[in-house]
Amino acid sequence: MTHFTAILFATAVTTLLITVVFGDDIINGKKASKDSLQYMVSVQTDKKHECGGFLIYPQYVLTAAHCASEEMTVVLGDHNISPQKNQKRFNVVRKFIPKTFKNAKMGNDIMLLKISSKVVLGGKVKTVKFPHQHYSVKKNTQCLVAGWGSTKQRKKVNDLLALNVSTVDIRDCKEAWKKYKENITQLPPNIICAGGYKQNGGVCSGDSGGPLVCNSMAVGIVSFTIKGCKYPDVPNIYTDISKYARWIKAMMKKKDT
Repeated sequence: MTHFTAILFATAVTTLLITVVFGDDIINGKKASKDSLQYMVSVQTDKKHECGGFLIYPQYVLTAAHCASEEMTVVLGDHNISPQKNQKRFNVVRKFIPKTFKNAKMGNDIMLLKISSKVVLGGKVKTVKFPHQHYSVKKNTQCLVAGWGSTKQRKKVNDLLALNVSTVDIRDCKEAWKKYKENITQLPPNIICAGGYKQNGGVCSGDSGGPLVCNSMAVGIVSFTIKGCKYPDVPNIYTDISKYARWIKAMMKKKDT
């Protein structure tokens, strides 16, 4: 399964998010300010960035299930993940994936990671809230997505880039995907659609697992989009975290064996 990373195009920064997105265009996007998005995590294999993720509790990270691999670590506390830097790296000691997960396009694309020790919060590291089970994000809500990996002109970037996107009505989302032949007969349940559709920006290869943040709350997890990421085309697909809120809390209560 291809991972997804931000392809960022120059967009107008809304007043809601202006404190977290700034600077000159980085290829086609915006560089995240150092004092923002301090919950962002780079999920890595062999010390190489594979997916995004985000810290929800001092010892727990959320990401996408299709990002799972045998030996995983996470890096946090810095928007620049250059291998030359002295990074805060934590081993992943447990992975929790819904038993019903098969692949991203069939849904349930969520994974909870328990890391080797609790992170000391404050300074460069913070957690982000996630919704309760009855929460619902409205269409046309201004949100933010961020990530590291490939952009339109580069396969890899070390600086965290961020983009403002709007949520898309689920009916419009399904209709847009019906018109696009991507070997998918129907969209999975428990998703949120945002970006990519009638918008010059969205996610692409390398950004999977990162959060869709609306009103300072992580409501979705980057799951998949079409190949090529030539925006505007179809909405990007995110796992709806609210539908897994009870599952997340239940997994965190499990004792180590």
